[in-house]
Amino acid sequence: MLRGVLGLYARVPLRVLHALGALLGWAAYLASPSYRRYLRGNLAQAGYHDPRLRREAIESAGRMFAELPAIWLRAREVTLRRMRGVVGEQYVREARARGQGIVYLAPHYGCFEIVGHALAEFAPLTALYRPPKLRWIEPLMIEGRVKGTMRLARADYSGVRDLVAALKRRETVGILPDQVPGVGDGEWVEFFGRPAYTMTLAAKLIGRPDTVGLVVSAERLRAGRGYVLHITPLPESLAGESPVRRINRAIESMLGRDPGQYLWGYNRYKRPRGAEPPPGGAKP
Repeated sequence: MLRGVLGLYARVPLRVLHALGALLGWAAYLASPSYRRYLRGNLAQAGYHDPRLRREAIESAGRMFAELPAIWLRAREVTLRRMRGVVGEQYVREARARGQGIVYLAPHYGCFEIVGHALAEFAPLTALYRPPKLRWIEPLMIEGRVKGTMRLARADYSGVRDLVAALKRRETVGILPDQVPGVGDGEWVEFFGRPAYTMTLAAKLIGRPDTVGLVVSAERLRAGRGYVLHITPLPESLAGESPVRRINRAIESMLGRDPGQYLWGYNRYKRPRGAEPPPGGAKP
């Protein structure tokens, strides 16, 4: 029954879903003191103090949830018709021509759920995922993501082996690089000037031979007009910079384009259970 209801909901025009999502974003913001604290604190940490940007971040988070059924439950060709353009496609084609595997880094920005479907048009894609806390959502998530040449790999040892195998085949893999990992799978690295427990897996995969890393995001266009996929190479490493910090710096740079579409309410600076404290006595 739930699947049928969500299927009908998914057919609502995207502009209507985004309008409803803006209201949903405000409802979540007003109902949760902790969510308000994280959103406002993370924006301030990144140097963003404009109230208009905060309003956009609130509404953008709601749009992200409101559009999920439309991405998961519509036919793949319908979903891809909402992609209005690709900026930076040449970086993918150049890497493919060189015979390299590609690690796509897709932060929690815009409509990151549509990113995998768009990238799987270039080459088979294996995307790492963490099962949701609400178990009843997982079947819908798998149904919505496993389409065409896109596959999923659970965020465990077997999933990592799947990613490595895909890169050995010179295919592509997708990772959410700003998701806080479990203890032992990350290290404290600066993100907007504050230590954030950051996954090391993405940097290790990019460091493999014949592998390149690309930062990707799906910008949400106004008034439900669809999305634009942006693809950019990682910046050159700075002297003394760790590979993990390089990835965080790439995300910081990417967010400068339109920071209002980032998921600022996520507790990015939390300390995983059992992890050592952040350096310098910073409060997680």
